[in-house]
Parts: sequence; structure tokens; C-alpha cells
Amino acid sequence: MKRASVFLCGILAAALLAGCGSAMPDLTQEETDIISEYAVGVLLKYDKHHSGRLVDTSAYETTEETTEEAEETPEEEQTDTAESTEPAAGTEAEPEEIEEAETASATIEGYYGIPDFTFQYTGYDLTQSYPDGDFDGAEGEAMFFSMDATPGTQLLVLHFTATNTSPADQTLDMLGYGAKFRVSVNGGRGESALTTMLLDDMETYRGPVPAGGSVELVSIVEVPQGTSVETIDFTLRGGEGNAVMKLQ
Repeated sequence: MKRASVFLCGILAAALLAGCGSAMPDLTQEETDIISEYAVGVLLKYDKHHSGRLVDTSAYETTEETTEEAEETPEEEQTDTAESTEPAAGTEAEPEEIEEAETASATIEGYYGIPDFTFQYTGYDLTQSYPDGDFDGAEGEAMFFSMDATPGTQLLVLHFTATNTSPADQTLDMLGYGAKFRVSVNGGRGESALTTMLLDDMETYRGPVPAGGSVELVSIVEVPQGTSVETIDFTLRGGEGNAVMKLQ
């Protein structure tokens, strides 16, 4: 390093003393800068501890490359994620409308699976109250409950006979079979049978029926006052879809 410094000083001295004897020549600012840069380059060139660069940027280059790779990776992962989360075509199920199926020519015993009994429709009554006057129930006991039509309506009372066809006494439990009925008069909108506390209500009846014997049951709806009944559709309702009985 010392030898290089001496060598540099000789060069500078020769440059400064050249020309008019020992007088120092006038140098422009640009010339002064050029000489300074040259001198610094020579010093650094012969410095064995210098790596040949004014600033060692290897660490910065490594960091920059790592950053670029890190910036590219999320973009690729984002693309892969978007592709993996995209729903597969044709997998979206369209909502299906569930409609109640209705089957004509059904029977009560067949629809509800009631063994050893048959049911027969026997007619209807239009009345303002049920039962009307003294009435013996299915078990030969007086009916303790009755019902009246609301103003502007009348009761349509449908009568049925349930017969025990077996050679042994049987208990008929309509409530246990989940019996539910709907009545449509003259093709109109169906109305659910009224829920009552009548002992002979066919939806809730439970009682013994002797072998070969029968019991009278009813199903009741309200209709507008003065209705003339022409047709009656009696709908059986349950978990297996609806079934329709054409009563008349």
C-alpha cells in the first residue's frame, strides 16, 4: 500500500510540475475532479483488502432475489387456490318442488293399514249443531260433548261405519294410525276436518269393537250457510302422500 502511495504521489507531482518550471498550472474544476477520481481508483486497485467494488452489493442481490421469489410464490399459490376452490360444473342441485301426490279410489283401511276393519261412507247431514238432541254414542253412552256452527256457516257431518271383520274383539285406535282428513265440497278448496272432543270423531276415536260388530263415526267441516252439496271429495292425509275418496 505504501509503494502504491509513493507511485501515486510521483504521478501527481509530474502532472502538477509539468509546463512552466515549478509554477503550479491552473486547473479547471473538471480536470481536478478527473485527477481525484483517478487517484482514488489507483489506491483502491492496489488495496488487497478491497474487493474491486466501491460497495459490496452481493448481500443486497441475494436479498433481492429472495424477495422476488417470495413475491412470485403467493401469486402461484393464489392461482392454485382459486382453481381448487372453484365449484365443479354440474354439481349444484336445483331445488325440487315437492307436491302432494293424490290417488283416487282409496279406502281408509287400505291407506292407513288398519287390519280387521272396513270403513263405509253412509251419507251426510247439514245442521247447525251436532249432535242434535239426545244421542247415543258408539259405546251406548250419552254424548257429553257437542258443537255449534259459527255464524254464517253450517256443519257438514259425514257419517261412516267401521266394521270389525275378524272373529275376535278388536280395539280401533284411529289416533294411533295418525288419521287426518280434508273435505272438498263441489270441487272447491279443501278444508281440514274439525278437531273436536266428540267421542265418535273418526280422527281421534279409540275404543273396543266386538267381533263382527260395527261403530258409527263422523268427520265434520263447516260450509257456507245455504250450501247445496253436489260432490264431496274426502282426502286421506299421511306420510305416504294424499289419497282421495270420491264420496259422491
